[in-house]
Amino acid sequence: MNYDWDFGAVWNYRQMLFEGALGTLKIAAVAILMGVVIGAMLATMRLSKVRWLEYPALWFTEFYRNTPPLIHFFWAFYALPVVLGVSLDPYVAAIIALSTQSGAFYAEVFRGGVISVERGQWEGARALGMKPQNVLRRVILPQALQRMLPPFMERSFELIKTTALASTLAYSDLLYQAMQVNSITFRPLEVYTFVAAIFFVTLLVLSMLAHVVEARLSRSSYQSAR
Repeated sequence: MNYDWDFGAVWNYRQMLFEGALGTLKIAAVAILMGVVIGAMLATMRLSKVRWLEYPALWFTEFYRNTPPLIHFFWAFYALPVVLGVSLDPYVAAIIALSTQSGAFYAEVFRGGVISVERGQWEGARALGMKPQNVLRRVILPQALQRMLPPFMERSFELIKTTALASTLAYSDLLYQAMQVNSITFRPLEVYTFVAAIFFVTLLVLSMLAHVVEARLSRSSYQSAR
């Protein structure tokens, strides 16, 4: 089957797509920041070994890790207003859905990074008379951060791609704007290829930056060990 590609029709509406891309980056950035805060709190609760802290964090984490992201968007937009008696616009609902879900995954990244550090590191630092908070800050976290970075960036990339679900709430993200352009141009292949290209370039640049940060952390760790 022959198909005549025509990206010119899509390019005429590039302003709409780029505005959608900014909308995607906006909710992704806020959701990542909030997800990090939620994840750090959950990881601390999981590591505390206090049951009334550990178990709620465990249930929260497992719930979000084992339910579809689309359901989280629908609950945030349709169920929360019923429960709380307040109305939420698509932006706020998308932030709530993304940040709570990402927080659950970040919690496991942070917890895994901390417990991956050998127990002897804790014991050795304490034997030198260091206080527990100093052991964590000066010995454990520098090693854990280096191990956390790859899975943290991978999860952040997944979050950016998951922002496409915000279009189901009529939030003006990249995918929602793409659907509007497609309804005008009737060129779905070109429109969604253009969207894929934007996601690809964005995530490729972020991936390259992550590799630079990881390399610097590795060099810093190596120099500290010498």
